[in-house]
Amino acid sequence: MTQNSALSAHNAKVMNRFELTRRAVAQLKHDEAVIGGIGNTNFDLWMSGQRPQNFYMLGSMGLAIPIAFGVAIAQPKRHVVALEGDGSLLMQLGCLATVAMRKPKNLTMVVWDNGMYQITGGQPTASAAVADIVAVARGCGLSNSAWAADEDDFDRLFAAALKDGGPTLIAARIDDKPGTGTTDRDPVQIRQRFMMGLGVRK
Repeated sequence: MTQNSALSAHNAKVMNRFELTRRAVAQLKHDEAVIGGIGNTNFDLWMSGQRPQNFYMLGSMGLAIPIAFGVAIAQPKRHVVALEGDGSLLMQLGCLATVAMRKPKNLTMVVWDNGMYQITGGQPTASAAVADIVAVARGCGLSNSAWAADEDDFDRLFAAALKDGGPTLIAARIDDKPGTGTTDRDPVQIRQRFMMGLGVRK
């Protein structure tokens, strides 16, 4: 971890995931696809307003970014957003190098970092001690990666990312508040609605 990267992570304001999710969803104006990672990440996405272009992960830890990456390649004219937790990303770090190699301009990755595996008991993740997610992303070749300093900075970074200048990774330090609701746990319905939202099934 570089000194500048460590300072950036340390100085970033601790924010609320649901509030930031609502802010991100409010900026979506062009049927952007959003992949919500498991647990509280997709609970908050669900409670921010159900959209047919949203895909809610159920039990597949670490796959929000890989799925979003695939959608971005399949539909290059549609912007795709992945919302992922720090624990899930740490299980699938190799996806960052793959994204960096392919360089999809229409992909934004948002990582919520509270330094814990929140829904399994609050066990600390590596990002609570030694791992800096932005430094890792930059090391993988994702130069357009940054910590959101506060809510206004998050809005600015997200707005810039939606202009297809990616791939972009935005990391946000978040608190330990639980998710605001519970996603309907029907995988067939979730898949069907998402495919219809992307226009690949009527």
